[in-house]
Amino acid sequence: MKLPSPDDGALLHRPSPHESGRRHVTGEALYVDDFPLPPGTLVAAVGLSPHAHARIRHRDGAAALSVPGIRAVFFAADVRGDNCIGPIVHDEPLLAEETVNCVGQVVALVAGESSTACRAGIAALQIAYDPLAPRLSIEDAHAASDFIGPYHLINRGDFAEGYRRATHRIEGTLHTPPQEHFYLETQVALAIPLEDGAMHIHSSTQHPTEVQHMVARVLGIGYHRVVCEVNRIGGGFGGKESQATQVAALAALAARATNRPVKLWLDRDTDMAITGKRHPFRADYRAGFDADGHLLALDVVLYADAGWTTDLSPAILDRALFHLDGAYFVPAARFTGRLCRTNLPSNTAFRGFGGPQGMLVIDTILNRAAERLQMDPAEVRRRNAYADAPRNRTPYDQEVRYNRLPRLFDELLPAARYAGRRQAIEAFNAGSTYVKRGIGFQPVKFGISFTKSMLNQAGAYVLVFTDGTVQVNHAGTEMGQGLHTKILAICSAELGVATGAIRIMSTSTEKVPNTSPTAASSGSDLNGQAVQSACTTLRHRLIPIAAAMLGVEETDELTFASGLVSLAADPARSRTFAEVANAAWMARIPLAATGYYATPGIHFDPATGTGEPFYYFAFGGAVAEVEVCSLTGQYRVTRVDILHDAGNSLVPSIDRGQIEGGFIQGLGWLTTEDLRRDPAGRLITRGPSTYKIPSFGDAPTEFFVRLLDRAAQPGVIHGSKAVGEPPFMLAISVITALRHSMRACGDSGSGVELSLPATPESVLRAITRQRS
Repeated sequence: MKLPSPDDGALLHRPSPHESGRRHVTGEALYVDDFPLPPGTLVAAVGLSPHAHARIRHRDGAAALSVPGIRAVFFAADVRGDNCIGPIVHDEPLLAEETVNCVGQVVALVAGESSTACRAGIAALQIAYDPLAPRLSIEDAHAASDFIGPYHLINRGDFAEGYRRATHRIEGTLHTPPQEHFYLETQVALAIPLEDGAMHIHSSTQHPTEVQHMVARVLGIGYHRVVCEVNRIGGGFGGKESQATQVAALAALAARATNRPVKLWLDRDTDMAITGKRHPFRADYRAGFDADGHLLALDVVLYADAGWTTDLSPAILDRALFHLDGAYFVPAARFTGRLCRTNLPSNTAFRGFGGPQGMLVIDTILNRAAERLQMDPAEVRRRNAYADAPRNRTPYDQEVRYNRLPRLFDELLPAARYAGRRQAIEAFNAGSTYVKRGIGFQPVKFGISFTKSMLNQAGAYVLVFTDGTVQVNHAGTEMGQGLHTKILAICSAELGVATGAIRIMSTSTEKVPNTSPTAASSGSDLNGQAVQSACTTLRHRLIPIAAAMLGVEETDELTFASGLVSLAADPARSRTFAEVANAAWMARIPLAATGYYATPGIHFDPATGTGEPFYYFAFGGAVAEVEVCSLTGQYRVTRVDILHDAGNSLVPSIDRGQIEGGFIQGLGWLTTEDLRRDPAGRLITRGPSTYKIPSFGDAPTEFFVRLLDRAAQPGVIHGSKAVGEPPFMLAISVITALRHSMRACGDSGSGVELSLPATPESVLRAITRQRS
């Protein structure tokens, strides 16, 4: 498709290039590591624990300080303020105190004139440990009853009665795998000390306010003395929502002590060793179905590996429980969750925030039910999908409004020729000895909002200059997802000026305070509404000025479009936006406005397990086809068809990119990304040579993506919908397709047993079991 120029005027609901796309490919886009360093800048490096669990018997930095170029060495005792940080519970020492609790925990920090000096300084540190027995798995923590926080519980109906009435009962355990974020830009921060004890932080973070707060906490100063600024992030995926904070705080600690700017940048190896991953889950389940494949009752106990501190795990467990229903109505549900403490890096937010782990459980159950009943898994999904009342309420008693699932079934399956292709695949498999094919369908229902209600708010600050140009400040961070492009489109439409006349400023806590993280797929929803609010205020201030200039009444309808303010009834009567702005300044009308938005009506009561934690639901569907070599387990995804509900898309080209990227990242989680640790808890897949994110060769040979039309969402900015996370779960369709192909290899009598991620080795093991 031909994309319009950024100067073509309002781009709302039209395809548009990413606002930084050209700068990305030419290298002009600036990230923290690209900033010209202030004079006298030091670099920093971290000393890490080699043990998963140990007491620190001795630590000495004298030898490190004697290394040429080293200017400072820090241990926990050198922190002036509070050494404990953390987004929910402040239970994570910035620098290890009496014990270390995972391989990769930061024990020491050195600051020096060069990276070479810092590496030598780290090597010269003298630290002695007394190793302790670690807990490295959910099973270890469960056996020791080492949990973080209480049970989380959602309960509806009478599970025991529904299970008793079931014709078919399915029980089992599912292990969902961890996943490394593998953002292109690793964790980095530049801390610049200012006068009067203030600190300016350039951070690659999704949550500038948390960085501001935790830096102030570590330094023992007020929030007002810390500014966190984010120009852009080289990928985040949740990995920089809370875990960018430690890097920024360490840089600030060194900057304050030396009174010199300090940059701390983690190389890939160190980044992967230190940071948490997507939470691995264990799900123990029991499900009851009738003879027609209708789910009657479902009992699931989730155990999440939280790592050694709380981080964001309670909220992630909540969202996993909220999504155990997937796209399906569960008449009787008993969902329980626990957080297991292990001696591993604290696991954290990752695209979907627990939702994928929850959804994978029920879709695994439905696949097993289809195999047991000899039914098409797509038909089992259709029979159990949310529908009209009374099959329209979730287990936590939220109504599923504006349900697009029936349309997805009715439009995607025929468009993808699912039935005909499945029949052709069955015929192919019957005549092919070693190569087998499979097809799978996956519907998605995903709740949109932060499950912590207070985070569903955003602010903006919009400035109009007398030449008609505009600066926009908002609370969201741009990490490649296209948020700034959407904000440009919104502002352009609201003020009627070309996007080339609008500049999106760096996200900064000195411009928009008390920001929520850019996460939960809500960046456009929240910040778009806040920017719209500020623009509406400015437009209302300009209307009397424009009316006077046009010689009409203030009550006459005026339009702001194409850089003009015009009389709606006679568009020829107009003045340029710049002329109106200049006249407003001359009339002493303020040309800067703040905007604010808080999502209405969301609430949840943990005591009862009921409420409306989500403002709305996003929907999507995917059909995937695979071809498998049953001799080696090697396979390829030959075709994917996606129909996704993005509402009335703000910028369709950006949303298509998010859908494609989300699907591929989900594909990586489920098929190629095999995170491994040795028996001592050391990560052994540290880098692209051993940790396999999807490549071009892993992408579907044919990849068709279409946005659902006629799907505007009431109450959301310009009828749009969030699109960052929901497409990730569409990749579950590939697992269903793989199971279909494996069924053609033989019938083990107990159904397909496929462990995840479904690497070729895992697939071959499953095929071998099928043939047995």
